[in-house]
Amino acid sequence: MDTFDTLIRQATIVDGSGRASYVADLAIRGERIALLGDAGQARARRELDARGLVLAPGFIDVHTHDDTQVIRQPSMLPKLSQGVTTVIVGNCGISAAPVSLTGAPPDPMNLLGPASAFRYPRFADYRLAVEAARPAVNVAALVGHTALRSNHLDRLDRPASPAEIAAMRRQLADSLDAGALGLSSGLAYASAASAPTDEVRQLAEELSRCRALYATHLRDEFDGILDALDEAFDIARHAGCTVIVSHLKCAGAGNWGRSGEVLASLEQAARRQPLGCDCYPYAASASTLDLNQVTGDFDILITWSEPHPEEAGQPLARIAQRWRLPLLEAARRLQPAGAVYHCMSEADVRRILAHPLTMVGSDGLPDDPRPHPRLWGTFPRVLGHYCREQRLLPLEQAVHKMTGLSAMRFGLGERGRIEPGFHADLVLFDPQTVSDTATFEQPRRAATGIHAVWVNGALSCLHGQAQTQRAGRFLPRENLPGQTILQEESQ
Repeated sequence: MDTFDTLIRQATIVDGSGRASYVADLAIRGERIALLGDAGQARARRELDARGLVLAPGFIDVHTHDDTQVIRQPSMLPKLSQGVTTVIVGNCGISAAPVSLTGAPPDPMNLLGPASAFRYPRFADYRLAVEAARPAVNVAALVGHTALRSNHLDRLDRPASPAEIAAMRRQLADSLDAGALGLSSGLAYASAASAPTDEVRQLAEELSRCRALYATHLRDEFDGILDALDEAFDIARHAGCTVIVSHLKCAGAGNWGRSGEVLASLEQAARRQPLGCDCYPYAASASTLDLNQVTGDFDILITWSEPHPEEAGQPLARIAQRWRLPLLEAARRLQPAGAVYHCMSEADVRRILAHPLTMVGSDGLPDDPRPHPRLWGTFPRVLGHYCREQRLLPLEQAVHKMTGLSAMRFGLGERGRIEPGFHADLVLFDPQTVSDTATFEQPRRAATGIHAVWVNGALSCLHGQAQTQRAGRFLPRENLPGQTILQEESQ
């Protein structure tokens, strides 16, 4: 008689492929799925009756800023409690490694923590630190363009010289050899906005050597979004690599309703090059307080301010009114600061989330003292609000966007699907009660309906409570697929 470590009986299996669900038993031995089907009289050290519950692959958060958090707070409860078993860090051009600071981290690298959190001059140092911390979730990492610029440029408001580009390329190549997934950029930020397209194109040439990828926070998510998309597509075509458009949105009141043409641009490009995008299921973004985004067209909530910490949690408009200052002057006085921007339309969010090219990523900011609720609520919000309540997309498709699609696009081998022999990254949830509870007023609240989470076969979270064993791994880059999503779905 077979004996397993864990046996989950009569679960509704949503396997991450997008195919229809089915009822089956699943057994874990060690770190792997050892049985999927009818377990019969098999026994295990731990058995669960999962009738009425859904068993899915652990969710893959493709867009995070957990770079230093996985080391400083390795329990990772904001992610683990919502069913996330893998985080991808190093997004938006900012990464914890390779970084050698001479002062305070430049905006927006300060989103990752204080200067003391940047201890990894080589990517290999960061990888060793993650492995030593043994976080509760798996970690895969990109290298940030802004991080490379901060290492080699005396100031960030200018293009890099040929010698500086060569130095950045050497550091990127060394990081790729140490297992980095690829390169990310944040060209909308002042620290990278002065980088011309050709600077990024030259760096991206390193990616084709090892089939790494390019992920980008577009140069413009507002009126110029189509030109910014063309720039991203051009960089990736030049390098012969996959491009991921980060947190795709139509930002700014004047941009609302344009998601149809934005998605059409992605579809057209996907016919000739491999690409994808991610989004979070909210009509509000969050970042540092950017003077270029200050407007009276939508609400802006201040989440933190170094010179005026007492203003955290207050709308910028109310602060400006109380101070008897124009919005822009009030924002300048608050800096450095963080903000939530209610800059999107719900219709655009829905259209982007439902699109076949789209994965799910939280873009949560764990170091924000008053974080956007996406940090704790992204994945349950998709399952509860958008699947069960709004019926925007079937459960199987939603899970695919969080698991199988993400693993394929980022080259995470033997993860993201429920198959015998795959890593046992799993989440068990109640499809009738799963829901996000985090709000803008109370953002640090765990989801409901998540019963259990396994990471590499270890029970890591039970009814929202982290377990003592942390079983996460650093996931080095593997070869990425070359085909596009649209090609796959047409077969």
